[in-house]
Amino acid sequence: MGESNSASSGADFLARNVSSEQRRKAIYALLAVTLVWGATFIWMKQALDELDVEKTRFGKNGVVAALVAARFAIASIVMLAFFSRARLALKDKTMWKDGILLGVLMFLAYFSQMVGLDDIDPSVSAFLTSLYVVFTAIITTFLAKKKPTRILISGVLLATFGAGFIEGPPHVSWGVGELLTVICAALFALHIIFTQRITLQRDPIGVSTTSFIVVTLCSILMIFVLGDGTDTKQWTLVASKGVLLPVLLLGLGGTFFCLLMLNLFQRYLHPVQAAIIYALEPVWATAIGLGLGMVDWSFWIAIGGGALFIGNIIVEALGTNEESQEQE
Repeated sequence: MGESNSASSGADFLARNVSSEQRRKAIYALLAVTLVWGATFIWMKQALDELDVEKTRFGKNGVVAALVAARFAIASIVMLAFFSRARLALKDKTMWKDGILLGVLMFLAYFSQMVGLDDIDPSVSAFLTSLYVVFTAIITTFLAKKKPTRILISGVLLATFGAGFIEGPPHVSWGVGELLTVICAALFALHIIFTQRITLQRDPIGVSTTSFIVVTLCSILMIFVLGDGTDTKQWTLVASKGVLLPVLLLGLGGTFFCLLMLNLFQRYLHPVQAAIIYALEPVWATAIGLGLGMVDWSFWIAIGGGALFIGNIIVEALGTNEESQEQE
């Protein structure tokens, strides 16, 4: 097969001979991921609300670094405890090479978003973070040297609008916080794309394990940089009253389950389609917030959520046929 063949030009991004059943399972799995991710903001807020004294003492970013370190440490321990392939990956240099790439991208994305959020409104952060859908489409187009289909472009625009406006029109005034959040979006896009490439070639369980460990180590380093790593309280705050359960949920649900499912199933979808599905996260987060009385209803929720759902529906309903026609 020559490199000029359109079917092989996307080989770096999509597994060959993907069945409709594999695609369907992948869509369901990634939808489940976005649902759990939607709940993570509740768990993180619950944990942070119980740590007001620690936030004053170590700074909010130092406390968040400790929580991120704990959730990824929990996920790493579970991987090593339940999967022999995870333990074998610790001896594989290739798994570490790929795990370092994915882990550093993931950590930098979380960290830049976390720091940027300190200086900007949540609605602005949500809008700028949602640009990862656009960045994924742009980078994928550049690497594949192939224009995205009209359906994918429509889905990208709808998903970006929906995710950005679900909390109302963002009022962006460019500063350091906004710039860091745009960098965060670009890093998330790179993580999606490299996850696609790496999990087509490597064992997803093995590379999940090494990437989890890398994020844990990076977060521990940040505890020393942003907090006070020599203070035992910085390390035991996770065990504080009202904190341990949310952190366990973050580790088992938001990290172990979500990122493992992402690594196992994203490879069966085009990375742009995966990015559009991930953009549904704020819909679930808003729905959960409404149910718990943490979010007030506004018509923007219906507009943003509707745009996201329509974007996903047209890509799934029409995108597969358009993609197949282009490959014939």
